[in-house]
Amino acid sequence: MSDLPELLKQLGELDDQLVTCMRCGTCQAVCPMYEQTGREADVARGKIALLEGLAYKLVKDPEGVQDKLSRCLLCGSCAASCPSGVKVLDIFIKARSILVAYLGLPTVKKIIFRGMLTKPGLFDGLMSLAAKFQGLFTSPANDVIGTSCSRLLQPIIGERHFRLLAKTPLHREFPSLDTPAGASGLKVAFFPGCMVDKMYTGIGEASLKVFKHHGVGVFLPAGQACCGIPALASGDMDSYLTLVRENLAAFKGGSFDALVTPCASCTSTIKEVWPMLSDRMSPSEQKAIKAIAEKTMDINAFVADKLGVVPPEPAADAVTVTMHDPCHLKKALGVSAQPRKLVAMNSKYVLKEMAGADTCCGCGGSFTLTHADMSAKIGQRKRDNIKNSGAQVVATGCPACMMQISDMLSRNGDNISVKHPIEIYAESL
Repeated sequence: MSDLPELLKQLGELDDQLVTCMRCGTCQAVCPMYEQTGREADVARGKIALLEGLAYKLVKDPEGVQDKLSRCLLCGSCAASCPSGVKVLDIFIKARSILVAYLGLPTVKKIIFRGMLTKPGLFDGLMSLAAKFQGLFTSPANDVIGTSCSRLLQPIIGERHFRLLAKTPLHREFPSLDTPAGASGLKVAFFPGCMVDKMYTGIGEASLKVFKHHGVGVFLPAGQACCGIPALASGDMDSYLTLVRENLAAFKGGSFDALVTPCASCTSTIKEVWPMLSDRMSPSEQKAIKAIAEKTMDINAFVADKLGVVPPEPAADAVTVTMHDPCHLKKALGVSAQPRKLVAMNSKYVLKEMAGADTCCGCGGSFTLTHADMSAKIGQRKRDNIKNSGAQVVATGCPACMMQISDMLSRNGDNISVKHPIEIYAESL
């Protein structure tokens, strides 16, 4: 159990936030969980009611509270639509942290987060080792999408179709960079994120290609760690804080105009979550977080808004592409037009909007494993919308969404490519 005075302090802070909810029910209309179950306990209003008097419920049934609180994708749809401005994600993240402080972190998560993720060198080494031997227990599932499946891993991942780890991670291709600003007069710090570094390396390569084309200097320091959101979503505040400190140390001393990431989840975490939880860190760390957060941008927004790109007319035989808006990009950061502008920068593609472009894909990080059936139900709706659009390609600015959408398309036998907007733009250069 965590230090009791600190736990009581956190409970008091949480109670102060809960009173802002008016129980109006607006969150019901946008919650992907509630749409599937119709259960009040699965919507933000119901969870906030559950958290009232949490100190008493921690003693009475902490596991029950934790189970109900875990039935949330942290997509932010409720917060984006709340007329009272309730900071729902802030509340849920803090509540999960309190529950873990009281109950302790499960052994498996302790091994993953504290034993591996918070040690970037060890984590990189283990992933490189896994990449070498993954072919022994996986089989190709869909060549167009690039997915595989595994009977051996079914007890852990179920029927999922997944992207294999890259043979060479991005940090091996580019151990570090520190190039000066060119024609653009701008220099960025580049934060690829775990999935781009270890799985979707093409996104990282496309990003660097675009920077070079536009004369953008790049500061890519060695020693970058996970942004911290996987640990935080599981309530592991200690691992989260360790990861933030690892990244502050990596980027310390670098000179740059913006910190750019091609991952919607990383962008929203660094820009919004790091400052939100910075009171748990030292004054100097708070200052560093504030400085980085203010400069953090999604790569679509950086290219579209800072580099002044102008889309050409699409070719007559252009490939049809539809767009999925990641929750952490549109709902958390208000970035929606910019990814579409990047797609339009390649005349070989023409955009066709799908129904429900901004509805959640059902990933939610580890939610896709801990609540696999619900994740698949939500993901199937997204797949149906993609399929019904008639597009040959679906583009999205979040590698986690790419993973979920690839899985759902592959399981349905659809030959629809999944790409990041920056990859589509880079193809034209």
